[in-house]
Amino acid sequence: MERQLRPDAEVLPASNLNAPEVVWSQILKLGINVLIVGLWLWLYWPLFDYFSVIFSREDFRTNQLVLVGVIVLIALQLRRKHLRLRLDGRPQLYLPALSLVLAGSILYLVSERFLDVNTLSASLFGLASYGLLGLWLPPHRWRQGFPAALLLVGALPFGEHMQTFIGYPLRIFTATLVRDGLAAAGVTSVGVDTILVFENGISQVDLPCSGVKSLWTGLLFLLAATWLERRPLNLRWLLLAFGFAILLIIANLVRVGVLVAVGPVAGWPLLAEMLHVPLGVLGFVAACAGVVWLLRLSPAKEEIGDWRLKIEVEPISTLRVQSHRLNQPAWLSPALITVILAMGLAYTPRPSTGLSQPPPTWQFPTDLITTPMPLKPDEIAWLTRDGAESAERRRFEWRGLTGSMILITSSTWRAHHRPERCFEVYGLSLEDSRTHLVKPNFPVRFVSLGDGNHTGLLSATYWFQSAGRTSDDYGARIWADLAPQRERWVLVSILFDSVTEPDEAQVETFYLALRETVARYLEGESR
Repeated sequence: MERQLRPDAEVLPASNLNAPEVVWSQILKLGINVLIVGLWLWLYWPLFDYFSVIFSREDFRTNQLVLVGVIVLIALQLRRKHLRLRLDGRPQLYLPALSLVLAGSILYLVSERFLDVNTLSASLFGLASYGLLGLWLPPHRWRQGFPAALLLVGALPFGEHMQTFIGYPLRIFTATLVRDGLAAAGVTSVGVDTILVFENGISQVDLPCSGVKSLWTGLLFLLAATWLERRPLNLRWLLLAFGFAILLIIANLVRVGVLVAVGPVAGWPLLAEMLHVPLGVLGFVAACAGVVWLLRLSPAKEEIGDWRLKIEVEPISTLRVQSHRLNQPAWLSPALITVILAMGLAYTPRPSTGLSQPPPTWQFPTDLITTPMPLKPDEIAWLTRDGAESAERRRFEWRGLTGSMILITSSTWRAHHRPERCFEVYGLSLEDSRTHLVKPNFPVRFVSLGDGNHTGLLSATYWFQSAGRTSDDYGARIWADLAPQRERWVLVSILFDSVTEPDEAQVETFYLALRETVARYLEGESR
C-alpha cells in the first residue's frame, strides 16, 4: 500500500521519537539556528532606528496602515494553508534562497558604506531575510510566498521616494500633454506653469491613489493580487506590471486634464477641488479592475511540492521513508555563522563629511534684523552626516513680521530635505502645502501648520535656490544634481510666529529681499 503525504510533512521513525539522543540533537539544532538569527539581527541592527521612525511617526501613517494590512493578509493565508516553520532542523542547501542571503547582505554593506540610503538598505534587509527563511521552508512554499515578501518590503515609504525622484519629470510630462491637448482644442492661454501650480494647489498632501503615489499603491495591489491568485512572477508578469503603470499614468493624465479644464479654463476652481479626490479614486479603481482581469488570463501556479515523501507499509510493519528533500549538509550552519559574523565585523557606515565650512556672511537688508539661533545636536549630526557645507538658523524681524529661518548650503541634494518633515518632528501638524508664485520665476512652497487641535496656528514657507534658478520642488532640486557640473544650492526655510498669507504685500516683499540676499551670495561664490 502506498500513501502520499503533504510536501511539508515530517516523518520520523516511531522507535526514535522519544530517544534522548534525538531530543538533544533537536535542542542543539535549535540553539544553532537561534544563534544564526541573533547574528543576522546584529548585522542589520543599524536599520532598527529607521524602522522605529517610519512605523511609529504620524507622518508615515499610510505606510503603517499598509504594513498592518499586509501582516493581516499574510496571517490569514498562513492559517488557511496550515504552514508551520520548524527551526529545530538543519538549514537546507537551497541555492536560490542562499544566493539571496549573500547577495542582499553584500549589497547592504556596500549601500551603508557608500550611499547610506535607508530605504534601500531596509529593502535589502527584507529580501535577504526572506532568503534566510528559505533555508528552512520547503522550496515550493518559499517561491509561492515571494510576492508576500515583496509586499512587506513595499510597505516602506517608496511612495514618498517615487514622489521625490520621478514625481517632478512625470508632472512636467503630464502638464505638457495637458497643455498640448488644450491647445489642440483651441485653448492656448494655459501654460505648463499654470497647470503645475493649479494641480499642486488642490492636491491632497497624502492621497495614495492620486498622482505619482498611485504607482506605489498600484504595485502593492498587483503584488497582493498575484499572491492571492497564485500567479507566477515571470516575464509575462513584468509586462503586465508595465502595462498597469501605463494605465495609472493615463488615469492621472485624464484627471489632471479634467481638473484644468474645469478650473483655470472654465473658471470653476471650487468644483475642480471637489472633483480632485473622486477622479483620483475612480481612475485608480478602474486601472486595478483592468489589471485583475488581465492577471486572471495567465495560468495559475501548479501546487507541486519539491518535497515528496512516499511511505510503504511492509508485512513486518516497518516504515521505510524515501525522501527527495534537499541536502542538509552539516557544514552549512557553521558556514552561515562564520559568514554572517564576518559581514557584521566588516560593516562600516558612510563617513560624515558635512559642516566643513563656516556659515556665509549674509548681506541682509538693513531693516531685516536677525540674531543667531544655535542648532540642536541631532540637527548638527544629521547635517554633518548628509554633507551640508554650512547651516545657520536665525531669528528675524521684518517690518512687523517675526519668526525663524534656516539657511542650508550644499552641493548635494542629500543635505536638503522637505521642511514639512521637520515641522512634524517638532509636533506641528501639516494642514496644507501648496505652491505660491511670488513672481513668474519665483515659486515658493507655502505651508499651513496646526498643533493637532487648531488649524492655521502657524505659517511657513520654503524654497530651493541656486545661482540661476529658484524652485519649491524637492524633486527639481534632486534632478539638478544630474548635471555634469553640480551647482551650489541653498535651502531657505521660514517659520513665522503667526498666521500669514503668502500674497500679502509685506510677506512677498520679505520673500524677495531674502531671495536677493541669497542670490548675491551665490553669485559671489560662482565667480
